[in-house]
Amino acid sequence: MRILLVLAHPLEDSFAAAVARTAREALEASGHVVDLLDLYAENFDPRLSKAERGSYFDIPYDTSAVADIVARLKTADGLIFVFPQWWFNFPAVLKGFFDRVFAPGVAFSHDAAGGRIVPQLTHIRLLYALTTTGSPWWLVRLYMGDPVRRLLKRGIAAFCSKGLNFRMLSLHDMDRASDAKRRAHLDRVRKLLSAIR
Repeated sequence: MRILLVLAHPLEDSFAAAVARTAREALEASGHVVDLLDLYAENFDPRLSKAERGSYFDIPYDTSAVADIVARLKTADGLIFVFPQWWFNFPAVLKGFFDRVFAPGVAFSHDAAGGRIVPQLTHIRLLYALTTTGSPWWLVRLYMGDPVRRLLKRGIAAFCSKGLNFRMLSLHDMDRASDAKRRAHLDRVRKLLSAIR
């Protein structure tokens, strides 16, 4: 399987970077081809431009500003996102990735009758999120309602593909996580991704 592994963290020595390295190693050891897209290292601009927004309903929608990333997305069989949750949401660079790359004609098309959108990433078989939160699990899930999971599963995955395998693996309370807890999480990442066939 060809996996587009998207990393959204500005620090090269972050735990997210360690998760991405572990993910890549586990996937490649299982025979998968991994395309690492480090949004910060590749200097991805998350800002949706005036021209991009203004032409949102044009057919075809102009994705030339992100054509190289769109091409990488179109060759992928699976997507794995590695990122921290900040303020119970995506980092801005990842939100901008969805805004600019998961665009009309790429991730979905507009129903000619209006209203609904039609999935276009039907070649994507899995979407996994490997994430961390600074808050404990009960605050994220019970109080906040797990907004990132809902956005990814019910929004992005459901509207852009059909029947894909969705998984989200989170290390909660990251700011107080011991080295042992972090190592155990990396082992969970390794085990999860080694099972992909």
